[in-house]
Amino acid sequence: MSYIKAESVLPQNIIEIIQQYIDGENIYIPKKSAGRAGWGEKSGAKKELKQRDVLIYRDYLDGEKVSVIAERNFLSEKSIWRIIRKMKISEPA
Repeated sequence: MSYIKAESVLPQNIIEIIQQYIDGENIYIPKKSAGRAGWGEKSGAKKELKQRDVLIYRDYLDGEKVSVIAERNFLSEKSIWRIIRKMKISEPA
């Protein structure tokens, strides 16, 4: 992360207001929430996990044992049951 001098981007009156709260310290100003990507959206991790969950649910529906699914996916049986429950809820009626 690079730093930008406040004097080069903020009006003097805004700098003076900020100095009332924090004087001479570093401060992080986050992006607007509308411009932020959700977790895993940029890296594709969210999409990969969704695909994994669909495959896990399909295996379950095909009659495969939860213990086998858990071992193959390196997850606990509790995690597999959580995924199954989530997929059941999101399933179209």
